This record gives sequence, C-alpha cells and structure tokens, in this order.
Amino acid sequence: MTARIAELAPGYDQSGDFPADSLRIVHEAGLLTATIGESYGGRGARVEESARILHRIGQGDPSVALIAAMTLNTHARQAAQPHWPEELYARVVKESFERPVLVNHARVEPELGSPARGGLPATLARRTPDGWSLSGTKRFVTGAEGLDWFLVWATTDEPEPRVGTFLVPGGSPGIEVTGRWDQLGLRASGSHDVTFRDVEIPYEHVIGIGPYGAQAEQDNRAGASLHLPLAALYLGVARAAQSFFHTFAHARVPANLGHPVARTERFRRTAGEIEVLLSAAEQLVFGGAARVDAGDSAYTPEQALGARVLADRHGVRAVELAVRLLGNPGLARGNPLERHFRDIQCAPVHAPQEDISLLAIGTKALNP
Repeated sequence: MTARIAELAPGYDQSGDFPADSLRIVHEAGLLTATIGESYGGRGARVEESARILHRIGQGDPSVALIAAMTLNTHARQAAQPHWPEELYARVVKESFERPVLVNHARVEPELGSPARGGLPATLARRTPDGWSLSGTKRFVTGAEGLDWFLVWATTDEPEPRVGTFLVPGGSPGIEVTGRWDQLGLRASGSHDVTFRDVEIPYEHVIGIGPYGAQAEQDNRAGASLHLPLAALYLGVARAAQSFFHTFAHARVPANLGHPVARTERFRRTAGEIEVLLSAAEQLVFGGAARVDAGDSAYTPEQALGARVLADRHGVRAVELAVRLLGNPGLARGNPLERHFRDIQCAPVHAPQEDISLLAIGTKALNP
C-alpha cells in the first residue's frame, strides 16, 4: 500500500489535486475504517495502531495520511465516547465499509484563527422550523473537496447562545470552497477555505452542544493522546527522507573518490545522527501511545504533548541534515528529498503549536 501511494505522490504534489486514487488504495487496505469501534462492527484500532498506520501512510504520501488521520480520529473518538446520533453514525459506518467516507472538523476561522489559542466561533447556527441553518467561513479544512461530512463548530443564535459541532453532509447546497490551498508542503491535502451559506441540516445533527462561554473553548490537554498519531505521520515523512538519503549515499560514486559516499565518515556520521533522532522520537511516540492504550494513569496529557513537540523537532532536523549533506541535489525539483523537506515543514504548524504545548507542559511542571 505504501509503495503504491508513494508512486502517485509526486503527481499529486505537482498538481495539488485531491488524491482520490490514493485514498481508494488506503480504503481497500482496510485502513480508513481501522478505528471504527468493535461495537459498530469495526476493528477498534486504538492509539498505538493508529500511530503505526499513519506512520506507514505518511511514508508514502503525507497529504493522504493527513486526510485519513482526520477520519480515523473521528471514529476513534466515537468508539471511546459515543456522541453522534446513533442512527446517523450507523449509516456513516455502513457506507464507510463500502467506499472511502471522509470526515473532518471545520474549526479554524479567518478572524478567530486557531481555537487552540482561545476564542469562540463566529459561524452562526440559526434555528429554522426544520432544524438549523449554518452560515460562516472556515479555514484549512483538510480534504475539503472530498469530505462526506463536515463537523462545523458554530454558535447558535438563541437568546442564550450555545456552542456545538454541527454535522453537515458534504455536497449540501450552500457549501463552497472559497480559498484554495496553495502551500509549500502537503500540497495534495486539499486544506481549503470553505464557506457555508444558509446550509440547512436537521435539528438532531449536532453534538457536544453547551453554554457559550470560556468552558466552550478548546481544551488543548483533553485530546493530547490523539496528537501522538499525528506526530507519527510526520516521522513517516522523515523515514521516507532517510530512505532516499541512504539510496543516494550508496549510489553516488564521485570520480575522485572511487567508491560510494556511504563509506565516507561524513555520511556515516550524519546517517547515525539521523537514526538517533528518528528512533528516539519513535520510542517516545509509540511508547506513549502504548501507555495510553494500557490505561496507564501515570502517563499525562503533558507527556503526550511533549512527545509530539520532540517528534516534530527531531523529524524536521533529520530531514534538514539529509538535505544539507546532499547539497544542490537535495533541493532539486523532482528529487523526492526536496518534496519530503517541504512536507516536513508542516509538522510544527498543527494545533496546538509548540508554544501552546510548552505553556501547558511548563504550567504542569511548575504546579505538580
């Protein structure tokens, strides 16, 4: 599976098109449904298995992995704590086993920015005789043009406003991609801006609705363990970069050297540093995920956040080392390492960003 989507990755990176064929391959391998709970007929993959799945998909195409991660996360949260309307989720599960069904949250807004930094949504859910009508704009909605369900974070227009997540079917009238994703890395992730104009949904298509106020803001500690699979995804990118680095080192035979550069002390030392960076990060991420799955109460959200911070740092540094040693060939268009270098830059961008994570970790350290 990884090899098949890796073959398609350069084309999707160049075009920025939605990676439908690659997602179909991932679905056929049974990975898009891996985290559907056993009570719903799924495998019930937990945090460590999710991390390993995304690590492998990330080696092939991290854009595909990121789109898959959002769907896997949705199913994992439902398995751990059911919150969707039962009939609706049963329908989603049935369709998910038949074809790639993609689900993702739509939370970031132009004015608000990332909810990880506090604040409440301007997107408005207005009561109608038949349910709700949603209006607002969301940014960086990964997989936007291929989503079957948008999970839209919005505020109600009630006399006493509430905040909740509204379940909006993809393709509903009034949904429009209004800003195209055109970034340095993860170019095929389709993380577009999406505008909802009077999009109507049934009254029961809402989850986690509660009072408007500070208590409705995002809790960066609550889902910390779910950041471990995301960290694993980007470590997969770094492993792909490492693989190309090794291939280059064994194949490159300068005329004045007479043997592969892999034999030189310089390349061997850098190869060692890259391996130490990545293996240490993987131990933190996969080990932490295993502790979450085992219900280890001593493993704290701050430790999970810390694992992601270090994994991101190590992944970025490892790829940077490989590029530096290769020189101009490492930055040549069409060279896989150049693409991996661009993709790994996206690792620290995901919320909560490093400064927010360190704030939570430091607060806990100072107040044990």
